[in-house]
Amino acid sequence: MKAIVTGAAGFIGSHLADALLAAGDHVVGIDSFSDGYTAALKEANAARLAASSGFRLVRADLAEAALAPLLDGATVIFHLAARAGVRASWGSEFDRYARDNLLATQRLLEAARGLSLARFVYASSSSVYGDARALPVSEDAPTDPVSPYGVTKLGAEHLTRIYHRAFGVPTVSLRLFTVYGPRQRPDMAFHKFFRALLRDEPIEVYGDGSQTRDFTYVGDAVAAIRAAATAPGAAGETINVGGGSRIALRDAIALVGEAAGRAPRVVHRPAARGDAGHTFASIAKAESLLGYRPKTALADGLREEHRWLVGDAGGVRVEG
Repeated sequence: MKAIVTGAAGFIGSHLADALLAAGDHVVGIDSFSDGYTAALKEANAARLAASSGFRLVRADLAEAALAPLLDGATVIFHLAARAGVRASWGSEFDRYARDNLLATQRLLEAARGLSLARFVYASSSSVYGDARALPVSEDAPTDPVSPYGVTKLGAEHLTRIYHRAFGVPTVSLRLFTVYGPRQRPDMAFHKFFRALLRDEPIEVYGDGSQTRDFTYVGDAVAAIRAAATAPGAAGETINVGGGSRIALRDAIALVGEAAGRAPRVVHRPAARGDAGHTFASIAKAESLLGYRPKTALADGLREEHRWLVGDAGGVRVEG
């Protein structure tokens, strides 16, 4: 198939593009190389992908570019591009979140509505739930984001739903739960924790460490994203994608230390606005519709992320 991957130079997008290319698909990667984090990581991801004859990179901003020519002949659109991060989404930065997460999604859907697509897969976030009232959280649970970022991801979900209903765009929204692994963004917790250990610095934790998370290895997330492109009953659906269990942050930090072979020193900071207390996905729907089964245990996935950080993964070392 010919796949469009937005955010292809990013963390999850580059892994998805790798998997599609390995399966023999043709991939057009669209990325704006925005300033969300250091460009060196994205450039390394893009350079590796560009070595494949089946990959074409387009440097474009979805909120401004003429999209119709970029989507010509597409079979599937995987929309992963977004401005990420909960804590940075407050105040004046919200304009950029609204632009990159809402306006860009609406423009992409508008350009896609006249195409003969097999699927439009949107990467949403567990942030749409906020502080869930019951765990594990299922897709029919109330959505109540506790951050502006979560609001924009939920708004984009609504856009995919109405374009499905009004124009028949075969959309599916996947609510991803805290994805981690090699190439993880530098602002994300495990990347920061490993980097602190490697530099013999304390790990900063917002809150007392009792908050729990459902961590999803990037390879498992990519398997779900690819399955959503072909699963017969997935169009029009919203589906959780989680790691299958949850763990307290303090216990996850202990596993980080084991993977790095160093004892973590933890410094506690006040709890941050917009951070949910607990996340844990019910993945029954993903199991039923996508045949999804997370395969990577947290300890194993953390070892893979550590290997990437200390090695020459894509030419980028931890100092990057």
